[in-house]
Amino acid sequence: MEILMGNQQENITITPQIEEVINKVGQEISRRFKLDDHTEVSVAFVDDLMIKDLNRTYRAIDQVTDVLSFAFDEEAEGTPETPVKGSEIHLLGEIIISLETARRQAEEYGHSFVRELAFLFLHGMLHLLGYDHQEEQDTREMRKMEEEILHTLNYRRWAENS
Repeated sequence: MEILMGNQQENITITPQIEEVINKVGQEISRRFKLDDHTEVSVAFVDDLMIKDLNRTYRAIDQVTDVLSFAFDEEAEGTPETPVKGSEIHLLGEIIISLETARRQAEEYGHSFVRELAFLFLHGMLHLLGYDHQEEQDTREMRKMEEEILHTLNYRRWAENS
C-alpha cells in the first residue's frame, strides 16, 4: 500500500517521525488486510480551522474534530475482510487529520503526540475498510482492533512512549 501525505497547515512541522508513524501503521494495516501494492491512501494534515470547515461541509457538524475519513471505494465499505486486488491503482480514500487537535488530545490523554497520530491514522484507515462505531458492538470491535494494532506496534497510552 502506498500512502500519499500532504501538508495543508503551517502550525506544526511535519517531521520524519510523523511520516514514520503513518508509514508504520500503514504497513501493519496493509499486512493485516492483505492490501496490495496498487492500493493508495491519501493523508492530509490540516489545522483546526480547515477540519472544522470540512466537518461542517461534509457532515453538517459545525465543530472541530480530530480525524475525517472519505472512502472512495464503495465496495470496500462493510467488507473489511476482503483484500483489495487488481493491477490498476486503487485509491482507497482520504484521511484528514488535524495536527492541532492531535497535539491537544495527546496532552489531554497523557501520551505522546506520535501515539495520538498512530491512533488517528489507524482509526481513519479502519473507517476506509468498512469499520464504524455507530452501534455498541461495532464500537467494541473497532476499539479492540485499534488497541491490538497499537499494542503490536508498541504505541502505548502513557507519556513515556515517544
